[in-house]
Amino acid sequence: MTEAPVTRFAPSPTGYLHIGGARTALFNWLYARGRGGKFLLRIEDTDRARSTPEATEAILKGLAWLGLDWDGDPVSQFARAGRHAEVAQEMLAAGHAYKCFATQEEIAAFREAAKAEGRSTLYQSPWRDADPATHPDAPYVVRLKAPREGATVIRDQVQGDVTWGNDQLDDMVLLRSDGTPTYMLAVVVDDHDMGVTHVIRGDDHLANAARQMQIYRAMGWEVPIWAHIPLIHGPDGKKLSKRHGALGVEEYQAMGYPSAGMRNYLARLGWSHGDDEFFSDDQAKAWFGFDGIGKSPARFDFKKLENLSGQHFAAMEDAALLHELDAYLAATGAPALTEAQKGGLAKALPLLKGGVKTYPQLIEKANFILSSRPIVPDEKSAKALDDVSRGILSELTPHLQNASWTRDALEAAVAEVAEAHGLKLGKLAQPLRAALAGRTVSPSVFDMMLVIGREETLARLADAQG
Repeated sequence: MTEAPVTRFAPSPTGYLHIGGARTALFNWLYARGRGGKFLLRIEDTDRARSTPEATEAILKGLAWLGLDWDGDPVSQFARAGRHAEVAQEMLAAGHAYKCFATQEEIAAFREAAKAEGRSTLYQSPWRDADPATHPDAPYVVRLKAPREGATVIRDQVQGDVTWGNDQLDDMVLLRSDGTPTYMLAVVVDDHDMGVTHVIRGDDHLANAARQMQIYRAMGWEVPIWAHIPLIHGPDGKKLSKRHGALGVEEYQAMGYPSAGMRNYLARLGWSHGDDEFFSDDQAKAWFGFDGIGKSPARFDFKKLENLSGQHFAAMEDAALLHELDAYLAATGAPALTEAQKGGLAKALPLLKGGVKTYPQLIEKANFILSSRPIVPDEKSAKALDDVSRGILSELTPHLQNASWTRDALEAAVAEVAEAHGLKLGKLAQPLRAALAGRTVSPSVFDMMLVIGREETLARLADAQG
């Protein structure tokens, strides 16, 4: 039996959870969860000037909203600096690394001379094979003694085999002169120590993989399975940026997209399973694999996101929808719903879920149940409540008082009054909707009457008549 995979998501806490990062996290989560494996979280907080606790919190909240649960506690890369340095010292002792005493000025001079002579500007340190007896008492960095001949091949699950000539890869720095580890070293040590079997990340890391692989080999560690996924572009085919709109996951929560719709859409962004567009988490976990990932950048499309969100609203369990609505209101700083509002909303949800794509749309459609008397009509619906319409509503009131409270009976009562005035049912529904909901868009007037009941319906009609 194949060993269960261990994947990881390793964001830098320098800002919000980017939509591209969210998709990377989702792909790692799906791959691990669909195979009974582990999904780990590592915060790459070694850039102390830019890493903030607020950004870490934003990333954790973004993942939580997306429903991407991780195993164990998040690992801080900065807290493991001692371990990273220990590995560099091991490589030094084994002859896989060396102390380089070259100054920044010497390196710059080497590159300038190489450029002028048309040679490779890849720095070749004179200290690579120097006798330790010649080492000065001066600051130094620790460099990897990378192979100079042959090639490094990344057997990538998405990109195929990618080959780098070793003469194109430099002796990268592992420890800086102040003894702090570099990102390249830290990533490899952390992935190895965390038992990561599959590294699934953006294809902007493909060149890093070739250099990181040399550290794995130097340490005699097992190399993980690589899968470098194409980046996300905007609708215009350019790299996703602020000009295309929202970039942070929390912005999508604030816009009111349901998390299930967001997961579904992000999964489809660069991965496919036949012609399937709408699917559940369980289906995504069962289906997700590297063979479905395309090699070209995916294009972000708001219309597709909205379409999938609408389908997820329609399919969502009422309890899950109400729970997420609470989280949406909290995230946007809106007042929480009262117990009475929740009760009314739960009753009305079957009428509300169809056709909505975001929580603001749901709230707008639910205005009739969330508002309390007197209902104040908005500008558009107020136009339907002229003197003539008010008169007709007052004539309708006794018919409704005596009707049995069923849809057929209510329709018959309204149809009778409309016919007496030579009106079509829809014409009378407009002022009725304005009186009951205060909006031009709402569920059917009969559905609203059934949900709010006889007493509330009659009271709202009385208010509208002034």
